[in-house]
Amino acid sequence: MGKTGCLCCDCPTREISPISLRDEEEDERWQPLMDRSCTDVIALVIFILFWVGMFFIAAYSIAGGNAYRLAYGTDSYGNVCGMKNEKNANINLKSAGLDMTGRPYVFFMDLFNPADALEICVSKCPDQDLNSIQEVQEFAKNSSSSLCEYDVKQENILTAGQSHLGPCPSTPVKASTSFLNRCVPKDAPDFLVKFMAILNSYDIFYKVLSDVFQARAEIAGMCVLALVVALLMVALIRFVAGFVMWIFMGIVAVASIVGTALLWWTYATKNQEYYAVPENERLDENGKDVTAFLVYSIIATIATVVLLIVLIVMRKRVKLVVALFHEAGKVFMHTPLLVLQPLWTFIALALFFIYWTAVLVFLATAGEPTVDTSTGWVTYRDPEPVRYMWWYHVVGLIWTSEFFLACQQMVIAGAVTQVYFTRDKKQVSSPILKATGRLISYHLGSVAVGSFIIVLVKIPRLILTYIQAKLKDKENSCVQFTLKCCMCCLWCLENCLKYLNYNAYTVIAIEGTSFCTAARRAFLALVSNALRVVAINSVGDFVLFLGKLGVVAIVGAISLIIFRAPSEVERTDARLHYYAVPILVICVFAFFIAHCFLSVYEMVVDTLLLCFCEDCRINDGSPGREYYMDKSLLEFVENSSEALKNLDKKKKKETANANANEHVELKETDPAENAV
Repeated sequence: MGKTGCLCCDCPTREISPISLRDEEEDERWQPLMDRSCTDVIALVIFILFWVGMFFIAAYSIAGGNAYRLAYGTDSYGNVCGMKNEKNANINLKSAGLDMTGRPYVFFMDLFNPADALEICVSKCPDQDLNSIQEVQEFAKNSSSSLCEYDVKQENILTAGQSHLGPCPSTPVKASTSFLNRCVPKDAPDFLVKFMAILNSYDIFYKVLSDVFQARAEIAGMCVLALVVALLMVALIRFVAGFVMWIFMGIVAVASIVGTALLWWTYATKNQEYYAVPENERLDENGKDVTAFLVYSIIATIATVVLLIVLIVMRKRVKLVVALFHEAGKVFMHTPLLVLQPLWTFIALALFFIYWTAVLVFLATAGEPTVDTSTGWVTYRDPEPVRYMWWYHVVGLIWTSEFFLACQQMVIAGAVTQVYFTRDKKQVSSPILKATGRLISYHLGSVAVGSFIIVLVKIPRLILTYIQAKLKDKENSCVQFTLKCCMCCLWCLENCLKYLNYNAYTVIAIEGTSFCTAARRAFLALVSNALRVVAINSVGDFVLFLGKLGVVAIVGAISLIIFRAPSEVERTDARLHYYAVPILVICVFAFFIAHCFLSVYEMVVDTLLLCFCEDCRINDGSPGREYYMDKSLLEFVENSSEALKNLDKKKKKETANANANEHVELKETDPAENAV
């Protein structure tokens, strides 16, 4: 039975045959996808308990929080503006618990120091500069919106007093605009105010938003077209992959040779010109140029030779990549709904993010109201547990998001491995549903382990990003450089772990082992097939990138025809100010749509590579140990001719046995023949 470790625990229900380190007797019994048991049960229990904590935080936040306080704002007495407030037993203030239904806006006596200034609810923000207390009183009379404390009557405004602490504001009071139900001066040097000024004025930003809104139907239609083009690209890319790969390699080789030849030609020309001048008239700068071009030429020659050797060595690996692209196309023929997996993942992530944001809003307003003895105003202080709940909630966001993405990868790997390790492809039925069933029944714990490993790397990177933002204005360049280096290393480690995790999920889909065991075997498989991995991650990714650009080019060209720039004489569409805006938006959406679908194609190719490597290592093509791979991949196996013969013999034998069984069944069920 496969051993587990590192939060790994197998249910003792069935025997699991390990992929590597197995002897020949075990190899002969190897049946992928057959033996299956629960993996990483402890990790799954921990993940469930973690989500129990998430639900506890949600219940605590909803019970103790007030989202309206964050959305509508509060005054200095704890009243939520625009709502009817109830009296709080802990707040013994005369102005607390008032009905603010007709006062939806928060007015700050001092915007630049709101923490120490009085805040009140008003029915209207001042829409003009008020340079004296008389103008403040006149504004209150004309708009029925007093900018003084609630107990100050209009006729007493002139004698009430002015200060940032109240009861009336110090003049001048700047004209304000409403932003998130807060009165913010229009000329305040704040980004949000500038942003609102842009929105409220008829300038370029308003025109851009207006163009996007006016062309919303065309943008939606082009996104649907991008979806269709991306699906067609997934179906057609296997036919053009080989041509593109060889053209790309040819261009790289020719460009390297031509570049090296030009460097040598430049060196020869400059060297000839240098020595054509009398020795006493030669300049040191020209001599340095000649030496520099000689060094450049030598380096370029060495690089070109190495590159050509690599291309020659990688030739067969590139052929394998082309064959895997063809096989990936066949996989999509058997599982066409596989391309829709990113859609379900997006829906799950969107619903989870809505839930997470709602809990976050309630958690941000879960503080208990208390009266500050120094000011006499209401303040909200978070209890000690809430400070830890913030971190818990953030970790839940990252871990759960990675968990959903890992589930998608696990389903894709399971569906592809089922197609690959089914000898008779006609018998392939519902591979996506079966892969989902195996995931839910056996491997949710393994997915939890893999996603948590990504969390362990991502959290420190986010902390370093926060520290870097805090130290942005500091002049210590050494600390900034060290932080950037650490962040870069963590980013590289995170991407390497993500790639290793997906291959570990493939091994789990094949064998049903625990995550740690599968990760070790996947790592050994990748290291032993390093050249094949490099070929797929370089040439293969380049082809997929060209596919994404192809989708963008096609959709962008059609959009350009629809939104063609009008002339002064004939305007095709007078609604738009800038015709490039909707085209740019469409191209951005088209690229992301193409990326979602072609990333699935990339996952399928990576899965097929690992399946191919394991098939080659476990089987040898002899009778009883025939390869599972398609005939198009057998040419990359050393004993391919013998394997083909054995495979043909097995198929002929299976066909003969099937015909014989059918003949016997017909003979037994024919009453006339039985009577004779």
